[in-house]
Amino acid sequence: QLQLVESGGGLVQPGGSLRLSCTGSELLSGYYAIGWFRQAPGKEREGISCIVGSDDSTYYADSVKDRFTISRDDAKNTVYLQMNSLKPEDTAVYYCAASREWGDLMWRRYDCWGQGTLVTVSS
Repeated sequence: QLQLVESGGGLVQPGGSLRLSCTGSELLSGYYAIGWFRQAPGKEREGISCIVGSDDSTYYADSVKDRFTISRDDAKNTVYLQMNSLKPEDTAVYYCAASREWGDLMWRRYDCWGQGTLVTVSS
């Protein structure tokens, strides 16, 4: 059973940057898609980015497009989420997840989840 571990969260001022990491206990390249999701208190889980297939196609939610970048390093078995120009509304617990079949931002289609890392954007 794949285990995913997120890291890199923390407190950052508005306009700042963070890089989240998602490291797998087995080869992430064996999964069709790796996605990043977030959930703020009282809100539904939101898909924000995923990297899909052997050609590493990437997809972003409108709320993070042009600010966040997803990438992968297969040698390190890690997927990254570079987050720039952070806003207070980006505050949430961020999760990564893996899917063997689907490559989109619908969180219910992902099979394996990490425990999450908290990102707080505040002055």
